[in-house]
Amino acid sequence: MPVSLVTVSYILAGLLFIVSLGGLSAQTTARRGNLYGILGMLLAVLATVLAPQVTSYGLLIGMLVVGGAIGAVLAARVEMTAMPQLVAILHSFVGAAAVLVGFASLLGPSTGLAGAEARIHEVEIFIGVFIGAVTFTGSVIAFGKLQGVIASKPLLLPGRHVLNLGMIATCIVLAMQFVGVEGPGGHPPVMPLVLCAGLAALVGIHLVMAIGGADMPVVVSMLNSYSGWAASAAGFMLANDLLIITGALVGSSGAILSYIMCAAMNRSFLSVILGGFGAAEGAAPAAGAAPQGEVVAITAADTADLLRQASRVIIVPGYGMAVAQAQYPLYEITKLLRERGVEVRFAIHPVAGRLPGHMNVLLAEAKVPYDIVLEMDEINDDFPETDVVIVIGANDIVNPGALDDPSSPIYGMPVLEVWKARTSIVLKRGMASGYAGVENPLFYLGNTRMLFGDAKKTVDALLAALRD
Repeated sequence: MPVSLVTVSYILAGLLFIVSLGGLSAQTTARRGNLYGILGMLLAVLATVLAPQVTSYGLLIGMLVVGGAIGAVLAARVEMTAMPQLVAILHSFVGAAAVLVGFASLLGPSTGLAGAEARIHEVEIFIGVFIGAVTFTGSVIAFGKLQGVIASKPLLLPGRHVLNLGMIATCIVLAMQFVGVEGPGGHPPVMPLVLCAGLAALVGIHLVMAIGGADMPVVVSMLNSYSGWAASAAGFMLANDLLIITGALVGSSGAILSYIMCAAMNRSFLSVILGGFGAAEGAAPAAGAAPQGEVVAITAADTADLLRQASRVIIVPGYGMAVAQAQYPLYEITKLLRERGVEVRFAIHPVAGRLPGHMNVLLAEAKVPYDIVLEMDEINDDFPETDVVIVIGANDIVNPGALDDPSSPIYGMPVLEVWKARTSIVLKRGMASGYAGVENPLFYLGNTRMLFGDAKKTVDALLAALRD
């Protein structure tokens, strides 16, 4: 393929990626946006494979077949509940690739650059390796926390910010020993780059270990941004314009999404990235911190009676719904109630689940109409006029302590004010605290009823009771 045709293909692929991001900004256009992204990536891969620089296809085709087969198997087997950790581990691959490209650029054949151009290329290598190493280890730790193999409790070492700054400052010193210094064979010395990769890997581990469970959706989004910048850095090292553009698109969109989520949580962006809060999932509250009141249980049959008498119902889904795959019978309940003239809507918190848009994808998978799925700021004022609210598998995002308890670790985070409805029914397995490890006073309020049990079995029983 001529160079000019490769360039045109890259430009077209870049435009498809931009249109794809625009489509992914709304539920109604997300499917089309996803298709544009697939077409753009397919075009980019074909143009790269057929570029004049590629002279041998045996190893390349073999790697494409192996990688494509692994991706196809993962796509077919992964459950939506495991999607956050899959995304996190995929981010780590991008970071590792940037590190490997950096060392390959350093140790490979001479680029023929000299003077300022050579210095710029060396800076690109150093920055690419640093960002890639941070992305790689940070994403692996995020995967471990989401998978449950690493506790969600934040690791808050004494002087952790000073420690991070010290490691970053050391990397800057190493950069001075790398850029513009000629080592064996005319290349810059390898050891400063190796030490930088090691320190950056420690920075990635420490940053994510210090972040608590409640902030993990933001962390996944931010790691997405890191992976984009790592890919862009690899593009500079390889002189690949499309990789630069694609990485910049991913990096900037991930950073913007992270900022939006932090604003929705009333959290400082820097406090999330550098801090973290929360205790281990299911941990008991501190002594004297437990809410006062009595928990009132309810049965599926009594819940069905309340729903029959209701005019307005709001359903608040959380990660528990995802784990139980309860969205399908839940939609059957929604259809049944709407056929009887009941207004049913879904309320989505920006950080519900463990991935941005997690609940929206699950509900779309169950064919829930887009027009009855509303964001927090669109529906929060409607709870006082609502007869019944069903909270299924959600905890921290409906915690009134976020608004009225200054001692709560999640104080200041906007939440869905479900307690303002006439009756709130919470579906939970037990009384364990949420992913942030914070006790929820909602469960003890006079207008709250607890429907205990597995979410899927409970919703199935509720559906059967409504049909009867």
